[in-house]
Amino acid sequence: MGNNVLMLKHIAIEGGGTIEEYLLSKGHKIDRRELQDGDSVPSKLDYDAIIILGGPMNVYEEDKYPFLKDEDKLIKEAIKKEIPTLGICLGAQLIAKAAGAKVSKNKVKEIGWYKVNLTEAGKNDPVFKGLGESFDVFQWHGDTFGIPENGTLLSTAELCTNQALRVGKNIYGLQFHMEVTDKMIYEWINSYDEELQSLKGVIDVEKIRKDTKAKISSYKDRALTFCKNFFQI
Repeated sequence: MGNNVLMLKHIAIEGGGTIEEYLLSKGHKIDRRELQDGDSVPSKLDYDAIIILGGPMNVYEEDKYPFLKDEDKLIKEAIKKEIPTLGICLGAQLIAKAAGAKVSKNKVKEIGWYKVNLTEAGKNDPVFKGLGESFDVFQWHGDTFGIPENGTLLSTAELCTNQALRVGKNIYGLQFHMEVTDKMIYEWINSYDEELQSLKGVIDVEKIRKDTKAKISSYKDRALTFCKNFFQI
């Protein structure tokens, strides 16, 4: 894979985290687009890879966030041209939608640390090499994506069935946040306090803090392994 990477960012506090750290350490050039601040989605795909990050908006809010329509066009073109693409949370939902699947509300919100399990296809997919068949991930979402006709389900979980997918041979979507650092998690807890207050008694914020402290070091190692795998496809 070449060095020119497009990174689509939807909100300041949901950045590239460990993924961006990996890219910079390997000398990749990042074209970072701050979409909510007015940056445009590129009209030409002159990139070796695309990273589509998360955000609090929903894929069906295109009237409120017009850049979502532009992202849909870009993803469809990336699928057609088989440009390696990774979507995180909202980014994964955008990929599923662009590929023809439905995105809808999940039965519950997942916020905090949860276990995901690789499917047989996931166990055999090179991006998950060395991660184990089951592992903890950090989540913050209320929606879920379906699996399109040309898609493959790669991981599942108890409260939200579809956790990772591949479209074609090199377009990947992760419902969970493989990119997060502890600093990002604590910032989200502060910034999304209103949402957490509405889930009081359902989501335990102190448990999230405690789990983050215990799990973040090994999680970063796993994320770096994932990055190495993805950028070698």
